[in-house]
Amino acid sequence: MKYHVRLVQISDIHIGGFFRQNIFDLVVNEINEIDPDAIVITGDLTDDGLLVQFEQAKDEISRFNCQNKIILAGNHDYRHTGYLIFKKLFPSRLIYEFDDAVILTLGTARPDRDEGEVGYRQNQWLEKNMKKYTNKVKIVAMHHHLIGIPDTGTDKIIILDAGDTLRACLQSKVDLVLCGHKHRPWLWKLGSLNIVYAGTASSSRFRGFFENAYNIITVRQGIATMEIKIVGGNKMQLVYLVDNYKPFLEGET
Repeated sequence: MKYHVRLVQISDIHIGGFFRQNIFDLVVNEINEIDPDAIVITGDLTDDGLLVQFEQAKDEISRFNCQNKIILAGNHDYRHTGYLIFKKLFPSRLIYEFDDAVILTLGTARPDRDEGEVGYRQNQWLEKNMKKYTNKVKIVAMHHHLIGIPDTGTDKIIILDAGDTLRACLQSKVDLVLCGHKHRPWLWKLGSLNIVYAGTASSSRFRGFFENAYNIITVRQGIATMEIKIVGGNKMQLVYLVDNYKPFLEGET
């Protein structure tokens, strides 16, 4: 059966000292073979928010043969006045509509701050716009994570108003939230709301999951399924990672 909407989520490319060019080359080839309806890049294109890194990021992202590239900024992109460069090189819409899905993007990065924030105005805007969509799978994309996840250390770098944002998503009957930031693929379920985290697509900064990976989301007949694809390796349901979770250091003394 032909899918209705297929999305690929990649995150935390981190062009700079931790960038793995050979891995990103594989990412490009694999995603071009998938031929998705949209690629959602949930932030941290660069490591330091520098012009030379953004220029390389623009060149690398241009290699994807996809008309819809939804590109969000991360906290690393907003360093060293990178927020000015990002807005110039990666202008984008806030809402993307497809046959069976709608994607709303929230900006959580703030200049020279690692923690994220959505803010009252964006949450209000989210609720107002999501009311318009009753027959589509509702997806929200952002960089920072809404809920802490295992194997990623202390949660000092968070969304400061995560509670308000979670309430806005639940009130608006959002089906799926796509996050990056923690370099750890994961999935939380809050009732009908799925919160999906992507690992790092092409950097060597791993946390708890030591493979470069990205997510594939397929929307069919009003239902979204989430898979993780290891770069150069296997594909599996993202929920499998959660159901079969074992701490990395389990068994060590």
